[in-house]
Amino acid sequence: MGRSNLMGRRKLAAVARAIAEVQTPGRRRRSEGKQAAVLDAAQALFLAEGYEGTTVDAIAARAQVSKRTVYDHFGDKETIFLRVLQRVTDALVGTVRTAIDEELAPGRDLREALLGFGHRIVDRAFASSDYSAFHRLTSRQRPVPRLPAAVRDRPEQMLAERFAELAAQGALRASDPGVAARHFTALTIRSAQEATADRLDEGEAAGDGSPSAVAEQIIADGVDAFLRAYR
Repeated sequence: MGRSNLMGRRKLAAVARAIAEVQTPGRRRRSEGKQAAVLDAAQALFLAEGYEGTTVDAIAARAQVSKRTVYDHFGDKETIFLRVLQRVTDALVGTVRTAIDEELAPGRDLREALLGFGHRIVDRAFASSDYSAFHRLTSRQRPVPRLPAAVRDRPEQMLAERFAELAAQGALRASDPGVAARHFTALTIRSAQEATADRLDEGEAAGDGSPSAVAEQIIADGVDAFLRAYR
């Protein structure tokens, strides 16, 4: 009898949970809104104060939620940091996917395509987002939680996949598209990103030596060097 009652209570609890999930879309939206507020607050604080200098109390205060709410949704500061990194990475992946489809299109002049791709990534993914700041945060400070390599490397993997297609079409000589993608990124995007960040940190004025002009020249030189090796 006792066992039957226990099974009955478990079934009722399962039904109640299922009903709650179906009948509370408003509660679900409020929960998602709180999660977004916490991530927005955390991102701003991590960029301003660094990982070690940011506390869960500060995140909760900035997000205007209780500390308990932060812990209920995310568990701890490391998880929050990784979720913020994932969100930044997801935005970058979306930008890279669009740039590959629109700039590295079949039949387009290869140099023109690579120049367009490089400028698109530097101008839209780095200059107009928090990606550069988070790149510095994760690469220069220790210890800082890191996303799995497969997640971090996804943008370069997508570029390698397109380089493999270009190699199959005879547009590139790339026996290892992954290596070619890393070489291209190092010669163009990463070099332009680092130079731009350094000049912005130094507060240089616009002009012929402005960060955008420097990045443009780095990308052009990098594309030419890449094509000399791979075409």
